[in-house]
Amino acid sequence: METLCWATIKGLPSQSFPSSEEPKSLETPKEMKVADLYVMTRLLGYVDISDPRFVAAVLAITFNPLFWNVVARWEQKTRKLSRAFRSPYLACYSLGCAILLLNFLRSHCFTQAMLSQPKMESLDNPVAYCVGLALLGVGTVFVLSSFFALGFTGTFLGDYFGILKEARVTTFPFNLLDNPMYWGSTANYLGWAIMHASPAGLLLTVVVALIYVVAVLYEEPFTAEIYRQKASQSHKRS
Repeated sequence: METLCWATIKGLPSQSFPSSEEPKSLETPKEMKVADLYVMTRLLGYVDISDPRFVAAVLAITFNPLFWNVVARWEQKTRKLSRAFRSPYLACYSLGCAILLLNFLRSHCFTQAMLSQPKMESLDNPVAYCVGLALLGVGTVFVLSSFFALGFTGTFLGDYFGILKEARVTTFPFNLLDNPMYWGSTANYLGWAIMHASPAGLLLTVVVALIYVVAVLYEEPFTAEIYRQKASQSHKRS
């Protein structure tokens, strides 16, 4: 961050502050990096990343989006699930149920990893607990409202099964942010970790957020291409 010329900002003559006495910037990029490193080092001081339950949680967090993206793309290219179930809707419902079960397993692994590791004293207080509870509430609202706006097939990759929506969903919470279900889920994990004063939970929440970022980068172009093809086919028919 460049040093600010406070004399210029205040409208005062530049000589009011000799160059040797210019106020220093509040925080430089180097200082920010040091602060971030300090926070991560402090978190890692509480977390045993070699603990089997922590490793299981990381694997569950990583596996879930990988599973549903691989299966959905395979279905979109081959239609084998739709043929096996004799209906794209039944195939989508089956994948959705599998994803829900995997998400329950992920949450269980996340919780077990938190409970197996020490708490952070500075988070173990009523104020932090209320903040975590609020985050959990906000995250739940985003997740549930996303589900009701999209429906079951819209939530669980129905477009990969050829179950396409007529128009983009723009109602709440999609009018506030993109991918609200992903970020609502991240808020849930963050709130759960804070409520338990768990450094392990905070670190796992970072993993959740990073995995969702990768998933969005992987999914959105492919989904956009599906709807582009639909629009092109509709245009040719007309």
